Order: sequence, then C-alpha cells, then structure tokens
Amino acid sequence: MTIPTPTAPGARSAPPPAAPAPAVRVLPARHPWRWLATAVVAVLAAMAVNALVTNPAWDWPTVGEFLFSATILESLWLTVQLTVVGTVIGLALGTVLALMRMSSNPLLKAVSFTYISVFRSVPLILQLLFWYNLAILYDRIGLGVPFGPQFVSVPTQDLVGPVTAAFLGLGLHQAAYCAEIVRSGFLAVDPGQREAAAALGIPRARQFWRIQLPQALRVIVPTTGNEVIGLLKGTSVVYVMALPELFYQVQVVYNRTGQVIPLLLVAAVWYFALTTVLSVAQWAVERRYGRGSSRHEEPSLLRLARSLRAAGARRGAGVAR
Repeated sequence: MTIPTPTAPGARSAPPPAAPAPAVRVLPARHPWRWLATAVVAVLAAMAVNALVTNPAWDWPTVGEFLFSATILESLWLTVQLTVVGTVIGLALGTVLALMRMSSNPLLKAVSFTYISVFRSVPLILQLLFWYNLAILYDRIGLGVPFGPQFVSVPTQDLVGPVTAAFLGLGLHQAAYCAEIVRSGFLAVDPGQREAAAALGIPRARQFWRIQLPQALRVIVPTTGNEVIGLLKGTSVVYVMALPELFYQVQVVYNRTGQVIPLLLVAAVWYFALTTVLSVAQWAVERRYGRGSSRHEEPSLLRLARSLRAAGARRGAGVAR
C-alpha cells in the first residue's frame, strides 16, 4: 500500500517532465539563380579566353616579340614620367586652388573659380597645342620688374620644348580637377569638429594636420586615384606633339611593319598593367586612411576566392549531414 506524500497547502505540484525536442536538421541556404549566373559568366569568360588564345589574328608571337622591346620600354618610361609629373603638378596646384576657393578673400576665390572654369572647359588636346605653340605668342620669357624692364630673358622655344609643354599641359589641366576633389574632401568634414577643437584650444595647424586632413583624405583618395588612372590613359593625347610615348610609338611601329592588331595589343597590355598597379596602390592608401570609419572592402579576386571557399565548405557540411 502506497501512502501519498502530503503537500503543503498552496504548494504546486511538479510539472511532468517535458518530452525531448526532435532533432532539427539544418540545411544550407540554396541560391540556384546565383549559381546559374555564375555558370553563365564562367562560360562567357571561357569563350573569351578561347577566342584570345585560338584566333591567329591576334598574333601572340608578335606580341611577345615587341612587348619588352627597347623601343616600347623607352616609350613606356616616358608615359610613366608624364603621369608622375602631371600628377605632382596637379595635386600641388590643385591643393592651392582649393584653399583659395575656400578662402574668405573675394579676389582669391574669383581667381580660383576662373582658373577651374577655364581649364575644365577647354579640351586637353587644345591646351597641349597652346603650350606647344607658346613661342608664337611670346617669343621670349624673362624675369624682371612687373610692367617694367626685364633683367633676364630666354627664347621661349628653348625654355618650353615638347616634353615641357606636355608636362605643363597635363599638370595644369589636372590641377583644375584636383582642386574640386580637394575642396569636396574638406567640405565633407563636419565643421562642428573644427569648432570643438578650437574650443579646446588646439592650435590651427594641429587642427588641420590631425583632425581635418585625415578625414578629408577618406574622400579625396578614391577620387584622386581615379583621376590619376585617367591621366595615365590621357597621356596618349600627347601624340599630337609627336612625343614618343607608348601609344605614339606603337603607331610608329605598326605603320612600319603593318602589324596593327598585335601592336595595339602590346599597348593594351602595358596600359592594363600600369592601371592595375595604380589600382592596388589606391586600394592600399584607401585602406590606411579609412581605418576605423567603415568596413574595408577587399579586392574582387580575394572576395571571389573566399566566396568559393565558403560555398565549398557549406556544400561539404551538407553532404556530411
């Protein structure tokens, strides 16, 4: 005979034990349209590569013959020089013009606005031709008293040769765009930070170098990188001055040999290589100055490799289950 255990008045009886929950099978998310798009793109890419490799009209042996020839490498070096000097002049003068544009002095603002308007309105090829023919306008350039006698003067033709004219044309043209890029970068910085720094007694120079400039560079660097890449490709315009840069030299070679497509492909390969180097440098600088502001975007190839690895791991886990 079992005697029931007495319970205290008002006490609750223990609930019966819960049944064990059934095991939940976790299935990986399926993305059929993504895989379909990937397959289509892969097929198209394979067709493009096959057309490049198997079509004899590309004449790859000729491409390999001229790709590292002395003539092409010398012209490539001139292209790099034009890009570097044009970028340095553009950034230096563009920064000055941006500061003038943001100044409270109406004369400085007017001069900067006029310069930017004129040099952005006139095509680059016309600017190069003006500088190339500067000796027609001024036969001599000298130093002296403004509106007075000159102490030293030299013939313009000797001072401004074709290469110097190309440097000036590219640099001054680039400065107009760099000025607006730099100005937009500084305008993107919250003015409240500058006011707070001034209220804390931080010197103006320190405000500029430690507060304004690092934040402005997050806006300036990406657009400036695009402008430098555009300038690299824009150096081909100096062919109008018969300068032996990459594109002009390729034209000279294929006019002599008649091998148009292979020589154009040589130029395309070198332009692609240089722009790739500049793109990697741009990404590295963006990553440095963008620290702490947002997630860093990885290069496309690295993201693709990680995505494929993660997809393979998920499929393996699904099969194991």
